[in-house]
Amino acid sequence: MQYLSDPIVQFVFLVAMLTVAHSALPRHKAVRFAVDVAFFATLTAVLLANGVAPYSAVVNASDLWHRLFYGLAKTIWWLGGAMMLVSCIRLFLIFERRPREARFVQDLIAGIIYVGAVLSVVAYVFSVPVGTLIATSGAFAIVLGFALQSSLSDVFSGIALNLGRPYSVGHWIILENGVQGRVIETNWRATHLSNAANDLVVIPNSALAKSQLVNLNSPDETHGITLSIRLAPTRPPAAMAQLLDTVMLASNHILRAPAPTVSIVNLSKEAIEFELAFRLGSISETLTAKNEIYDLVFRHAQAAGISLASDNTLVAPSLLQLATASEAPPETSSQLIKTLPLFLALTEKERETLSNAAVRRTYAKSAEILSQGERSPALMLVESGVVMVVRQEDGGDIELNRLSPGDFFGERGLLIGAEEPGRIVALTPVVTRQIGRDQLCEILRDRPALAEDIGLTLADRLEQERRLQGVGDMHAQHAQTLANRIRHLFQLPHSATA
Repeated sequence: MQYLSDPIVQFVFLVAMLTVAHSALPRHKAVRFAVDVAFFATLTAVLLANGVAPYSAVVNASDLWHRLFYGLAKTIWWLGGAMMLVSCIRLFLIFERRPREARFVQDLIAGIIYVGAVLSVVAYVFSVPVGTLIATSGAFAIVLGFALQSSLSDVFSGIALNLGRPYSVGHWIILENGVQGRVIETNWRATHLSNAANDLVVIPNSALAKSQLVNLNSPDETHGITLSIRLAPTRPPAAMAQLLDTVMLASNHILRAPAPTVSIVNLSKEAIEFELAFRLGSISETLTAKNEIYDLVFRHAQAAGISLASDNTLVAPSLLQLATASEAPPETSSQLIKTLPLFLALTEKERETLSNAAVRRTYAKSAEILSQGERSPALMLVESGVVMVVRQEDGGDIELNRLSPGDFFGERGLLIGAEEPGRIVALTPVVTRQIGRDQLCEILRDRPALAEDIGLTLADRLEQERRLQGVGDMHAQHAQTLANRIRHLFQLPHSATA
């Protein structure tokens, strides 16, 4: 057993154990890192036990083989220690779930560690003065620097960008030349962006360092938007600004704090131009929010009898017209019913019947129209104003939706006898048109097959609400199930395919 005390045998045994461990253990970086740490610690103990300090150039060996072994072991010790430190940095970012964060800084630190390890090997294994080696390589470094001037410019620009951190992986940036995209990687030479078309844009670090850029995710994730709206000057500007305030209030996407603003930026006989400014929770909501705002502007303006501006307007309304203009007639119930998805299958005569039977109701601001859990006795069409749906849950209020002219509510109670998922509150003065059970029952009894069409449309609406808001299990019901509930509630005969 005396041969086991030989450091060469001990070293060979350690290498064999390391090879077996890497082959047998699962390919998991954390496990392999633990094995490498154990190997490094054991190798350190073996060298120190035999009087060999890896950080010293002095080696006391009795023969050539042991001197060669100690040189090899010290080289492996330095390089293995460098690899362990680099792995530690990589693992930290993996555990933090940020494997691509600060990739350039990782590579820079790893390069410094490896260079230090190589210089240590030169100094403590080969006993070469490091200072002399660096001095003699200066001329070569100058020549190499001129040859790689462009690449070095990118490298040092990358260092400056990573130290200054004007952006991080995942941020959206816009350059002064109009190029924009989300940062997906930064490396030694370039920064990679993914643009709106999901194409890869590679920008050299030197060009990026010289360019003015806007970080859309800093100082926080919220994103500001401004929209220009032009309306025909048929009302006083203050009244139109109030209308646009109502539009902002009706949005389901914009943030309430800081409060959105409406400002008048231009006034002429052709148009009054407004600027809407608001913030979103994330830049990813930009397209959805813009589409929603434009849609709400159209609907609220139409409900108030206000037209969008036209560049071909030749005659401006007189001050007398502005002063004496009464409130524009609101959208009639017939027009509302025509746009209602639930009643697309109705004939013109059937829509007219519902329109004549619709009852006009007005509600003051903050009035509760329906309570949570209440079964609505009528289908309510929003003619003007903004309605909010709020659910009380766990002692707090959760906003589910905001409704504007052209939207409707109460269909659950009327069509399938279900309860409202939240209370319905008027955010502004609200006008509704209400269609009762008796009026709808008359049409359904004449055409029982309409139950399937209404059930299909209602299922689509409830499924959409379920995905966006998660309000109850009832919303996941099948269209045929809803149609059967409509037939049962209105006492209609069942179809052959039901």
